[in-house]
Formats: sequence, C-alpha cells, structure tokens
Amino acid sequence: MITLITILILLACAVLAFFVLIQNPKGGGLTGSFGSMSSQIMGVKQTGDVMEKGTWTTMGVIAALCIVSVMFFDKPKKSMDVLKPQRSQNSPVKTPAGK
Repeated sequence: MITLITILILLACAVLAFFVLIQNPKGGGLTGSFGSMSSQIMGVKQTGDVMEKGTWTTMGVIAALCIVSVMFFDKPKKSMDVLKPQRSQNSPVKTPAGK
C-alpha cells in the first residue's frame, strides 16, 4: 500500500510541477501566450484561475496523501528495548560477588 501511495505522490508532484512551470510569473499564464483574440475564439477567459485552482488542488492532494501514508507505516519498537542487552532465557542473571 505504501508503494501505491508513493507512486500517487510522485505523480501528483509531476502534475504540480507542470502547473507551476506553465504559469507566467507576471500572472498571465496561458492567457498571455495566446493573446486576447484567441481567448475570445476558444472561449478561454480565466485560464489563470484554472491554473491557480489546479495548483492548490494538487498541493492539497499531495498533503492528504502524505498524511494518509503515515497510517500504513509499521510502528517502531520501543527505544528502551533496543538499548537493553539481549539475554538468553536459559542463562542465569549474574550478580557481583561482593554484594
């Protein structure tokens, strides 16, 4: 399941990169490249809003997938168990001779 979620996160990151790179930093986006005349012909009036909504939606999807992925990780062992030396069950516990 972690593999599937990781692949979905990577795909969402690629889509987010597409949305970010296609936007014009001056706010024009696709509207500036096509010009106003082609916007009226094709019927695209608010491409910048679509790109912004796509960016925010994709970021939300990535955040949600990251949060969901945490539920599928195995819980780690307690740190104290790792630090304690392992004793075999058959060997007796040795105590200092002076006490």
